[in-house]
Amino acid sequence: MIFLTVWLIAATVPFLWTLWGSFKVQADFFSREDWRNAIFGVNTIQQTGDAFTGDGYAGAWIEREFWRAALNTGLVVLCVTSVSLMVGTLAGYALSRSSRQYAFWLLIGALIFRAMPHITLVSGYLLPFFELNVWGVLPTAIVVLVAINQPFTIWMLHSFFLSVPRDLDESAMVDGCSQFQAFRLVIIPVMWPGVITTGLFSFLLAYNDFVVTALLLNQDNQTMVPKIASFLGTVQTEGAIMYAVAAVVSATVPLFVLVLFFQRQIVGGLTAGAVKG
Repeated sequence: MIFLTVWLIAATVPFLWTLWGSFKVQADFFSREDWRNAIFGVNTIQQTGDAFTGDGYAGAWIEREFWRAALNTGLVVLCVTSVSLMVGTLAGYALSRSSRQYAFWLLIGALIFRAMPHITLVSGYLLPFFELNVWGVLPTAIVVLVAINQPFTIWMLHSFFLSVPRDLDESAMVDGCSQFQAFRLVIIPVMWPGVITTGLFSFLLAYNDFVVTALLLNQDNQTMVPKIASFLGTVQTEGAIMYAVAAVVSATVPLFVLVLFFQRQIVGGLTAGAVKG
């Protein structure tokens, strides 16, 4: 109990500190004179007349157009998660029901591909993307992220499908279902928590990615994580670093909401994947 309490404090304090500091001015949050300025907002009161200010959020979302990066992130995440789950469920189900030797080697090949550093994979894509004049746009990043994410999705869903007895497939086909109907009407509803869990991990991969989006997207099409990094590159401008702090909070809050909303499905999916048959 003591360990869990210490771990919870250690995990939540950095975010709560950043959340609190995002409503202060730079002179308070990064004060070298007294760290308590970040709590009481001495300089914030002097500069704005109040202990809290939303200048960091206004600067990030309006002046630096962080809203555009948020929209780009939403589009990338939606496409990557949807395509990854669509292909992953079909491939994972087929491989889990196959008794052929090639199914094993396909999974091994997918695992090797997934284990490779992202920067190695992206560097191989750059030249053809430049030659085809498709560098810098969102569909290009989506295609690469799906390619990188797909092996993990297939492996994870494959393990979930293995936990579902084949008797369900056979019973459904005896009742008149085709193989695909058995998959769609019987198997997917049974392992829906596993699909949700896999979808969440696919979401996190696309949402938090930096290497792929930073290398393949231009300034106009940046997603949130590279956009935050660009704010950190302007620290010589007074107050600009608070744009990054506000953007970090803005990008983190949806993750908390998502995990809280799907916590039951996540736990159920992880538990289902650990139980055989």
